[in-house]
Amino acid sequence: MAIRERLSGNEAVATAMKQINPDTVAAYPITPSTEIPQYFSNFVSNGTVTTEFIPVESEHSAMSACIGAAAAGGRVMSATSSQGLALMFEMLYIASGMRIPLTLICGNRALSAPLNIHNDHSDAMGVRDAGFIQLYCENNQEAYDNTIMAVKITELTKIPVMVCFDGFITSHSVENITLMENEEVKNFVGEYKPTEYLLDEKRNISMGPLALQKDYYKFRVDLANAMRNSKDIILKVSKEFEKITGRNYGLYEKYMMDDAEYGIIVLNSTAGTVKDTVDNLRKKGIKAGVLKLRTFRPLPFEELPKELTNLKALAIMDKCDSVNGYSAPLFSEITSAMYTASLNVPTVNYIYGLGGSDVKSTDIEEVFENLQNIAKNKKIDNVTYYLGLD
Repeated sequence: MAIRERLSGNEAVATAMKQINPDTVAAYPITPSTEIPQYFSNFVSNGTVTTEFIPVESEHSAMSACIGAAAAGGRVMSATSSQGLALMFEMLYIASGMRIPLTLICGNRALSAPLNIHNDHSDAMGVRDAGFIQLYCENNQEAYDNTIMAVKITELTKIPVMVCFDGFITSHSVENITLMENEEVKNFVGEYKPTEYLLDEKRNISMGPLALQKDYYKFRVDLANAMRNSKDIILKVSKEFEKITGRNYGLYEKYMMDDAEYGIIVLNSTAGTVKDTVDNLRKKGIKAGVLKLRTFRPLPFEELPKELTNLKALAIMDKCDSVNGYSAPLFSEITSAMYTASLNVPTVNYIYGLGGSDVKSTDIEEVFENLQNIAKNKKIDNVTYYLGLD
């Protein structure tokens, strides 16, 4: 039976972790994800879970401890944000390269400098090539659901999974959500008893040895192929989750896209603002739509272009900047996929919300107005815009 609750995003994730009851959680506090290990440590201290909680001295140590625990056959989770994720950078590549199954929660926050504790996606996008599956969440419900699904996805793919949601906007806002029963979560994730793991004392195996050119190349290609193949596993796990909860998840979510002439692609909480704007524009007869990515890693490069064929103009919105003098990550990768699919839809990039700058429905209306002008004039005057910049 579903349980109705009112929880912040952080508390919802900590609740999911409690229901999963992992073997090990290693974490170091950093705003805005601090509450996750804080809530979870309470569950440890009062005996609600049997997890070994390791309070380490840094985020680098947190990921190192998680890798060691997972290599020893444990089910492992952690949480971080911003500079903490950046400090983990070295160990993220170790985790993915050694095919370590673990779940990392990321409360997205801007990277310094200057110092900023508010939301954008520069942290997760900064490690987008580290070999982690990346799941993005619009709201508290999705943060809770994806945390549960991530555990099963990482253990089936043997690729570490990062669950990303917007700091403060999602992490600290309280919303009505629907929880699963403890027994349902337990049955869904199952008891973790891996038949193969790196530190199995019954098997002689080397960890982290030197791999010269050809061997290293093979390892990296194996990881790339596993990432490509993970799409099928993500969809399979999501279907199993839907059978239990009725909540449907794919690689992305379409909203009013089937007949849309003007579209926006976006991640995380801003999708809600775009949906509201789309509803208002539809009342005025403007065929607007939005596609919200759930997975940026793996990128649905084959599927996305097929959803965009009816558009007269498209805006891809990035809550970070690649600082390459041209465009940001979502735009660069999705337009590459469109080119490969021979899809020629006029497309512009909107960089927005850096450091937590507000993005209002009026800002989204401005984007759709520009798309209409592009379609009408059949001309793109500027590829990259900084939305809401005074």
